[in-house]
Amino acid sequence: MRFDLTGRTALVTGGHVGIGRAIAQALAEHGADVAVTYMSHADSDVTDLIEAAGRRAMSLQVDATDSAAVDNVVGDVGAEFGHIDILVNNAGGLVARKTLSEMSDDHWRHVMDLNLASAMYFSRAVLPWMTSDSGRIVNVSSLAAQNGGGAGSSAYATSKAGMIGLTRALAKELAPKVTVNAVAPGLILKTPFHETFTPEADQQATIKGIPVQRPGEPDDVAAAVLFLAAPSASFTTGEVIDVNGGVNFT
Repeated sequence: MRFDLTGRTALVTGGHVGIGRAIAQALAEHGADVAVTYMSHADSDVTDLIEAAGRRAMSLQVDATDSAAVDNVVGDVGAEFGHIDILVNNAGGLVARKTLSEMSDDHWRHVMDLNLASAMYFSRAVLPWMTSDSGRIVNVSSLAAQNGGGAGSSAYATSKAGMIGLTRALAKELAPKVTVNAVAPGLILKTPFHETFTPEADQQATIKGIPVQRPGEPDDVAAAVLFLAAPSASFTTGEVIDVNGGVNFT
């Protein structure tokens, strides 16, 4: 019962593919109705997975960098379900690998908006809909926030480090009504991120340095998010759970 989410509603941003899809499915399988947002990955089976678990599903397209659009989408979810108990800020991405000398102002700002500003926009927008005294916000940060990331990812690493700062600031500000925590995934395969940006040879080299001797999968991250979203985590806030197979400790 400590992981029973029956009667609760979750909003997972970037929930159509990869880590977001696994999180949405896990929350639904433990009783939550789940709304997911997407920008470009519309052709996903995530709503089918949610409904197969016997839960209500919503799927909404939104530009997570547009605060007004975020307000509208969150309002639609709140109006449909009546309340939003769990927010998972998963939307984001590397966009492109750019060294400092290659980086334009526009690239820097876009990565910051996509990863960090979007988390603030959604967190701010859901507050009026978190009507119970056990709201949950879970931010998906990254190992890159702690070790600087791979080549050409300084903007991404900085934005994900900012998410950890935002997590801890909001944990203080929103207590005791809402807990705010983060997960920091390492190498998680079976996602568009590494399929797009990390060559196979680099993936294999990274795996060799992981103590558990395997890459992570989206379900590994979903399990950590499920704990933080559940009643069992009511005394946990401002924390970052590392999901990286032991390659880095904080």
